[in-house]
Amino acid sequence: MRHHFSRIHAFSCGKASIIRDNEEHSLLGGPGFSRIVYCNGAEGSGNLELNYGDNYVSTTKYTLATFLPKSLFEQFRRVANFYFLVCAILSFFPVSPYSAVSNVVPLVVVVSATMGKEAVEDWRRFKQDVEMNNRRVKVHNGEGDFDHSKWRDLRVGDIVKVEKDEFFPADLILLSSSYDEAICYVETMNLDGETNLKLKQALEETSKLQEDSNFQNFSATIKCEDPNANLYSFVGSLELDDQQYPLSPQQLLLRDSKLRNTDFIYGVVIFTGHDTKVMQNSTDPPSKRSNVERRMDKIIYFLFLILFLISFIGSIFFGIATREDLENGRMKRWYLRPDDTSIYYDPKKAPIGATLHFLTALMLYSYLIPISLYVSIEIVKVLQSIFINQDLNMYYEETDQPAHARTSNLNEELGQVDTILSDKTGTLTCNSMEFIKCSIAGVAYGQGVTEVERAMARRKGLELTEDDNVANSEAKSSIKGFNFMDERIMNGNWYKEPHAYVIQKFLRLLAVCHTAIPEVDEETGKVSYEAESPDEAAFVIAARELGFEFYERTQSSIMLRELNSVSGKITERDYQLLNILEFTSARKRMSVIVRDEEGKLLLLSKGADSVMFERLAKNGREFEEKTKQHINEYADAGLRTLILAYRELDEDEYNQFNKEFMEAKNLVSADREQVIEEISKKIEKDLILLGATAVEDKLQNGVPECIDKLAQAGIKLWVLTGDKMETAINIGYACSLLRQGMKQIIISSDTPEAKSLEKAEDKSAADAAIKEIVLRQLREGEALLSSSNENSEAIALIIDGKSLTHALDDDVMDLFLELAIGCASVICCRSSPKQKALVTRLVKTKTGSTTLAIGDGANDVGMLQEADIGIGISGVEGMQAVMSSDIAIAQFRFLERLLLVHGHWCYRRISSMICYFFYKNIAFGLTLFFYEIYASFSGEAAYNDWFLSLYNVFFTSLPVIALGVFDQDVSAKLCLKFPLLYQEGVQNVLFSWKRILGWAFNGVLNATLIFFFCVKAIEYQAFRKGGEVAGLQELGATMYTCVVWVVNCQMALSINYFTYIQHIFIWGGILLWYLFLLAYGAMDPTLSTTAYKVFVEACAPAPSYWLITLLVLVTSLLPYFIYASIQMRFYPMFHQMIQWIRSDGQATDPEYVNVVRQRSIRHTTVGFTARFQASQRLEASKRLQV
Repeated sequence: MRHHFSRIHAFSCGKASIIRDNEEHSLLGGPGFSRIVYCNGAEGSGNLELNYGDNYVSTTKYTLATFLPKSLFEQFRRVANFYFLVCAILSFFPVSPYSAVSNVVPLVVVVSATMGKEAVEDWRRFKQDVEMNNRRVKVHNGEGDFDHSKWRDLRVGDIVKVEKDEFFPADLILLSSSYDEAICYVETMNLDGETNLKLKQALEETSKLQEDSNFQNFSATIKCEDPNANLYSFVGSLELDDQQYPLSPQQLLLRDSKLRNTDFIYGVVIFTGHDTKVMQNSTDPPSKRSNVERRMDKIIYFLFLILFLISFIGSIFFGIATREDLENGRMKRWYLRPDDTSIYYDPKKAPIGATLHFLTALMLYSYLIPISLYVSIEIVKVLQSIFINQDLNMYYEETDQPAHARTSNLNEELGQVDTILSDKTGTLTCNSMEFIKCSIAGVAYGQGVTEVERAMARRKGLELTEDDNVANSEAKSSIKGFNFMDERIMNGNWYKEPHAYVIQKFLRLLAVCHTAIPEVDEETGKVSYEAESPDEAAFVIAARELGFEFYERTQSSIMLRELNSVSGKITERDYQLLNILEFTSARKRMSVIVRDEEGKLLLLSKGADSVMFERLAKNGREFEEKTKQHINEYADAGLRTLILAYRELDEDEYNQFNKEFMEAKNLVSADREQVIEEISKKIEKDLILLGATAVEDKLQNGVPECIDKLAQAGIKLWVLTGDKMETAINIGYACSLLRQGMKQIIISSDTPEAKSLEKAEDKSAADAAIKEIVLRQLREGEALLSSSNENSEAIALIIDGKSLTHALDDDVMDLFLELAIGCASVICCRSSPKQKALVTRLVKTKTGSTTLAIGDGANDVGMLQEADIGIGISGVEGMQAVMSSDIAIAQFRFLERLLLVHGHWCYRRISSMICYFFYKNIAFGLTLFFYEIYASFSGEAAYNDWFLSLYNVFFTSLPVIALGVFDQDVSAKLCLKFPLLYQEGVQNVLFSWKRILGWAFNGVLNATLIFFFCVKAIEYQAFRKGGEVAGLQELGATMYTCVVWVVNCQMALSINYFTYIQHIFIWGGILLWYLFLLAYGAMDPTLSTTAYKVFVEACAPAPSYWLITLLVLVTSLLPYFIYASIQMRFYPMFHQMIQWIRSDGQATDPEYVNVVRQRSIRHTTVGFTARFQASQRLEASKRLQV
């Protein structure tokens, strides 16, 4: 006998009716619905003629042919790289002040390094593509046999056989499966992040094709929609034996989904390769750049302005000097031979000479622009990301998950976060539901104590007694999802209760009303469950533990092992499953229709209180008041509640419902779901109340402590959740976002006035009136906020989803944001995914501050992508949030270390690194400019060509990279002990314009001292043993030596935390200069040019060379040393104060530490520290009153 599983998910599957109404199917054949698929090679080669794409998928950015042009284009889109490219081209012309090779080589090295990084990343993507395209699947060969073929070779219309735990190779239409009724279970975690299994069912007309040989003569035609990105809709029809049957999403199997709990399926390929829905959805994540990087671009533009300015000024002076060079046959600059010269120094063509000099100067002063800055920052950020990934303090052993920085572009942004926008379920809480309490027949059961109840007790100054905790601790067993303890109904004692028959129906409903799938461990015999949500799993486990074990599901029945209240023995019962009316966010309820062994038709329903109470029959409200009281208590305890109810159906009523339902679900019209919902409402009525369930979504470990630390750091936390207001408020209390005595501004549309307006027929007028109510509440909140600011009281803002819709309107959002920013805590309840993203965008764009969003589910993706930084929690709700995030962590508590330690360090390192980069280039570049002034703007470079080229590449760049990777102002332990240190990043004190200009001034000062000290010291002095004075070669080598010493020693002075690597790079850079000068000078003069034996014969033997280097070094560093000493002694920054107490050994002295903490930049208003301080203030005021 065949089972009829077609009615299980009556919402969306079942027997298909033949399409007779053309109007319902009028979309097919029109624009956007023009695809025709000939199945199994029907109509000859029709699919080939239609030129559908193949199944080859490429996610790479480049191909072998496009890598070079596209990558070069990407590199030279950067204004700095383009400038250096122009300089490299000009270096082949006479206007160049240096040789072409010395100019081209550094550019090639820098660009090649970045292109190499791009190539490596793309190669990894290419290998992943190759692995996926070469996966194998069984394909029909046309003769009733299936052979293995590679995914990439699939074509539209092919019949494929996919086996258990295999991925679908393309978008398929399900034809049949190993089940009689052609159903299959599909896991879509790769698509939407959901871990629950989806049920799919083929048309009955193709369900008989269960053998390979059945397909030898199979032929059909599918007409359907064109490729699109919508994962949840599909319109099509299948033409078989001259009859058309409607296709819906229920028959669609998407690429990258996995077949589960089904031995095999047969399907026909309809979309391949980049036409598949998953590839249509694969858009590049939004490009995010940090504030520091954006400011760095401005600095580079500013340096370009300076470069053009000094080049322009120099060319004017050069033109004037050239014009006046030859007067009455007398030559002022005789060494330039203006009487016998090219156009460059010809006094008669001074304007042209000035123009050419301008080009020369643009090239000569190019060393003001740090050519290796971008590639150095790339290297540093990648290394910083590796340190984040390898931090054992952010490794979660339970799931074997370390932190994972999925992008390195935003490391320094982690140190500047002003506002965190957090999801609640699965982020602050575990999303691991535990059945802890229930109300049955108006009687409350369950003695467990929740985290929120403990927090509430602490708020009231009470401590829970040991007895209160005994039951809770005893209930803590190895049974995941069950934390219930009440001897009245455990161990089969429920039948002794006054309302035993109600308890029996309640537990039976828990065991039957669900879509969970049982899995029996063959070794132990234990039953586990795969459920659509943690809540549902908790209900089935609770029913099992209380005597009603769901152990098997077939296509049309659910089997239970029940405790017989009469005999006291376990009996097996079979419930025929007729329909499942699935849960949706709009319905807020789920129902099943079953027939028991006595032949009774039962409708079992569970759902939210907001929709269930209104569906109760007049005679079904016996326990309503008591149940309402209990669910309010449960909500106060932070528990999630559902109402359970049932009714008996008569045969005629059910048959009429089932007929209408079958017709409705086979519609192809746009209002199909609405019609189904209306028919469902007709039967989900006149219910009899049984009771309510309460499950706890526990706070993750360390959440209150983490929030407290973040609050002390001055970071604001907004919670955006889909939960109802009472639950969200109580979770807020549990994690100390809210506290006793904190005033609350509640913006809610759940008022009698708003509810009456919602019932009005004119919806637009009702919306406008509700908007006015929200506006009034916001203005009242603003008035309360103003009065509280005068008293320094902390206020919390709590707003529900309907009110938030109006608060985000263009004319209201500014008022809402102003109120929210002024509050210590903000909680948005009943928020949709779109609202989460809109709130994040509002905070980011209107405040201009750095926002961080953190979440764990597919509904948080918009919020994560909209925020400056998206943090994904790799939790229970799949990997969609992680795949859309910038950084993934396993627990919310790791956010404390990620921001306060790594964020602070990365911000400080990158800021210092960039400032130092500009400093050393200004110090070097301006010596060239000063020499140009000294040489009458002749265009002669002060240094050898290769001295110029290797300055940024070898002699000064490695110490900067070491600074960016290893430097620490304070240790990780002190970062956490003094969280206020984080505000240095939020207020951007380490990369402010004042600090940037200070470093630039230091560069100008050093360049001035180096140039004039060197020139004046050796201008007229004998430099060689033979009494010769120094020439350009000696002057250039001496100045260059001074520059290398000064900028490297400046680095040594700036570093807070020395490692042996920094010592090697700093002192090694100086040593490398001498070795290079020695080796390069020993080369043939045609290669070494002006550096030929300059060190061996001139510099090294001259005492003045060494003396000048020493004096210039001391003179140049002295101003910085004096400034740093005064600033440290009299105007210390916060990190310097911490360094003082550490060096003085007072880091453990509570009194001294407290003095340092008093320098608070921001008053802490949330967290348990603030709560403790508030309670102390309250006690003090009471003592004063007494």
